[in-house]
Amino acid sequence: MSAAPVTRAADPPGLHLREAGERGPLVLCLHGIGSSSAAFAHQLDALRGEFRAVAWDAPGYGSSADPPGPLTLDDYADAAAAVIRARGGTAHVLGASWGGVIALRLAVRHPRLVTSLMLLGSTPGSGTAPGKAAAMRARADELAASGPDAFAAARAPRLLAEDAPPELAEHVTRSMADAVRLPGYRYAAESMAATDLRGALHRVTAPALVLCGDRDRITGPEASQVLAGGLAGAAYVIVRNAGHLVHQERPGPVDAWLLSHLHIAADPSTEPKG
Repeated sequence: MSAAPVTRAADPPGLHLREAGERGPLVLCLHGIGSSSAAFAHQLDALRGEFRAVAWDAPGYGSSADPPGPLTLDDYADAAAAVIRARGGTAHVLGASWGGVIALRLAVRHPRLVTSLMLLGSTPGSGTAPGKAAAMRARADELAASGPDAFAAARAPRLLAEDAPPELAEHVTRSMADAVRLPGYRYAAESMAATDLRGALHRVTAPALVLCGDRDRITGPEASQVLAGGLAGAAYVIVRNAGHLVHQERPGPVDAWLLSHLHIAADPSTEPKG
């Protein structure tokens, strides 16, 4: 059963949101830099029985409107905060890769809105090293030079393990081509290139699940280890035989871990007393 696009009067203008589930706590899903709300199809279906799951197309992506000017990581975090306020006041936030970076910044800037975090194949940002920052900024020029179809064909297969099914690689490639465009991708790449959240991880108070694929060729388990080590009390999970898009390549075990985390984080008896 597919999630449906739903727009409400209180939603931030210009944002395309996909929703599944009619009851339970809110789960906000933030996609990676080369993706869209479509990347969370499996997760929306898995969560819909117990949670209200909402996935966005980030500003300038997919069916969302282009932003009027450049956006910083703080701007993306504030846009996500506006969705949470419009949809329920607090949320468990699920972020994949770049979406996880936004989720972390959201948890620092708006801690009362974030009940818990689930970070998939994420990173403290590309500003952790000059080479990483330069490579991230260069991506937008590649997209401008080649166009979305060729850009996706060259980049999308590396998001999966080398032996991923061809049909999944084709799906991921098509989804990327449909999702990315300028100037939104350039703004997103710059937000990553300018960010190093290592010094802010101690400010995150929400419980966190950090999960990655053992064959991630993009951020790699090392980046997730940095997050898990810097977040107080975080659970760290490595999913075997999965690449960067672990939630699309191995949805069964990923969804099981997400639901386990959510059941614990949403249980009032597990909240700190005092």
